[in-house]
Amino acid sequence: MTELARTDVPAGRHDDRTGRAVPATLRRAAPALLAYTGTRLLGVVVLAIWAAATDKSWYTLLSGRWDAVWYSRIAEDGYGYTLRLPDGSVHSDLAFFPLLPWLERLVSALTPLGAAGAGLAVSWIASLFAAWGIFAIGDRLRGRRVGTALVVLWAVLPVGIVQSMAYSESLFTALAAWAVYALLTGRWVWAGALAAAAGLTRPVGAAVIAAVWITAAASLLPAGRWRLAGRWRLVWRLIGRPEHRRMLLGVALAPLGWLGYVVWVGVRTGSVTGYLDVQSGWRNGFDGGVAFARFTWDLLAGPSFAAGLAMLIGVALLIWVFIRCVRRRDPLPLLVYAGVVLALALTAKGYFGSKPRLLLPAFPILLPLAAALARLRTARAVLILGSVGLASAAYGAFWLTGTGPP
Repeated sequence: MTELARTDVPAGRHDDRTGRAVPATLRRAAPALLAYTGTRLLGVVVLAIWAAATDKSWYTLLSGRWDAVWYSRIAEDGYGYTLRLPDGSVHSDLAFFPLLPWLERLVSALTPLGAAGAGLAVSWIASLFAAWGIFAIGDRLRGRRVGTALVVLWAVLPVGIVQSMAYSESLFTALAAWAVYALLTGRWVWAGALAAAAGLTRPVGAAVIAAVWITAAASLLPAGRWRLAGRWRLVWRLIGRPEHRRMLLGVALAPLGWLGYVVWVGVRTGSVTGYLDVQSGWRNGFDGGVAFARFTWDLLAGPSFAAGLAMLIGVALLIWVFIRCVRRRDPLPLLVYAGVVLALALTAKGYFGSKPRLLLPAFPILLPLAAALARLRTARAVLILGSVGLASAAYGAFWLTGTGPP
């Protein structure tokens, strides 16, 4: 069996007291969620003060700029808007996956909120569920202190303010975290359903699908037993046990959201490569990291050498931390999910200022740092995280009142 077996429940065993267990689980997560809420509120308060000093609206900064405007327009009018820029770029709203605007439309229909306010409400609520899922993973793997440290680390990331914006990062991270948790606890159908929802939220939903599929393959065909004696034995191994049938159902559900939207865009545009064509109109796509390497080299070779060096060091640190996670033998679902998120973010071309935001869902790579913080005295850990949280809040306010995230 893979390293998943170290943290998984016995195959097919499920807790019949799930309904009663949820309140207890939520109580256990309460300190982490309070710390997370306090950190994000600090970020919003600092942003409000900074925005007032620059004669801007903190509410508009969070709910009515960049991608948030596109999501709101889709929620209000449906798909079909295209913006043609003087440089020849064609920006189609088909680039944006539909789950967030669907939820914005639903919340708008049920409350007095407009689409922008509904997007902000969905994002704030989703961020709490994301924090809860991240805590649940850290708590299961390394204990409550690590789970709490992991949540706060995710909250104090330099681009943590995005978690409080009407963007899809918080919603996606919530679905991804709980999908990974479902894999760790052997709940395959839940994992597949959550992966399908994540696939309706962002293109990087492919990372959650990969986690489901590769974990299932590793569970069905463990190391040393890849050769099965005969076709019928393979069929029986796949469908002969209830736990395997649930696993296969989860595997089948996982790609439906992502694949369904990509196929729908293809039908709408009349092209098999419709979604890739839409992304190309935004000058996005994947080139194996060539454009990103060229961009970094240009910085290093020009007057922005310090920025290029910082970017190079940042990428090296990300790769080093991920390797640490692999060497620590973190569970397979976490490694696959984080690895695919990192790979997609670092090999994408387009606006490179987006990369920190694209890396935001890769919370598993924070586990080694969370474990190190958990070993410190509580007062020292609080001092470190509090100081970083204040710096993150100031950076987020500076970022949004300036160029901000694309």
